Amino acid sequence: MIRCSAPGRAGIIGNPSDMYGGSVISCTTQERAEVILEESDQLSFESGGKNLVVKKEEDLLLNGDEFDIPRAVVRFLGLEGLKVKLHLKTDIPLRAGLSGSTAMLVATLNALLAFTEEDLNRFQRAELARQIELDLMKIVCGYQDAYMCTFGGINFMDFRDKQFYRGPEKEPYGTVESLNPYVKEIPFVVAHTGLQRVSGSVHKPIRDRWLEGEKKVLEAYVRMAQLARMGKKALIEEDWEKLGALMNENHHLQRDLGGSGEKNEELIRVALECGALGAKLAGAGGGGTIIALHLEPEEMIQFLKNAGAEKILIPKPSEGVMVEVNAEPGKSGK
Repeated sequence: MIRCSAPGRAGIIGNPSDMYGGSVISCTTQERAEVILEESDQLSFESGGKNLVVKKEEDLLLNGDEFDIPRAVVRFLGLEGLKVKLHLKTDIPLRAGLSGSTAMLVATLNALLAFTEEDLNRFQRAELARQIELDLMKIVCGYQDAYMCTFGGINFMDFRDKQFYRGPEKEPYGTVESLNPYVKEIPFVVAHTGLQRVSGSVHKPIRDRWLEGEKKVLEAYVRMAQLARMGKKALIEEDWEKLGALMNENHHLQRDLGGSGEKNEELIRVALECGALGAKLAGAGGGGTIIALHLEPEEMIQFLKNAGAEKILIPKPSEGVMVEVNAEPGKSGK
């Protein structure tokens, strides 16, 4: 038995400039996606009480259900003839801007790599996850998710020269700087609106405008990357007012490009009225999730719930993808 898990993530500042050669600071969530792999006499997937037995090639075609992730990973790795059962479960709200789908993909990918004894470093595994999302699942997204789910922790990441999606042979690796040794306090609250969306549906229209060279879009993502670099210093020095102001500017830029949503804006307004120093999208927007910087958040949390926040999460640096071979049944992989 192989047990593999990967965390979600919340973008603190800079996102979504990771799609455009930019920089971001991101922290893992305490919630994780988990995959358990067991040898079997056939290839099958199980999730939430539902089962899929792969009997023919057509069973591995994507169709928009909960099994698209294992389908895509199996096809990408050329393991259609594999005889295993994959059990999938997650604590991360899906389609919420918290990298829940990517966490499941990373967990699935690493479980299968462990089973086939493929020895890849974390950069290679993160890049493979990103390639599967883009090429097989046709999800328009950046690199933050795949890297955070793989590396874990709280990181400053730089993705310069990776904005054109040139393929794995030509792409440089992203730069990952762990801030774990320097950041002692994580005064952030994540609030999920309860709305679900696929991140690519939010990102693609703005991405198209960027590819067409629209000045407003080009300048916005250059500035967001700058905000992340400035935010690194503010975070390490615990200059919370400065970091909050940078987060607010980050959000205004993305909102003005059309990357937010009515429910997001409502929760951000409530957070700021309750004394948050900064509040912005934690992910893609269009529903999803916000992240707020507040040093004493208890009252704000209650107001966010009253305003319709379905779930409150507290980001915390945690391990990236974890693989346990010969795992004990029933034992948590976290």
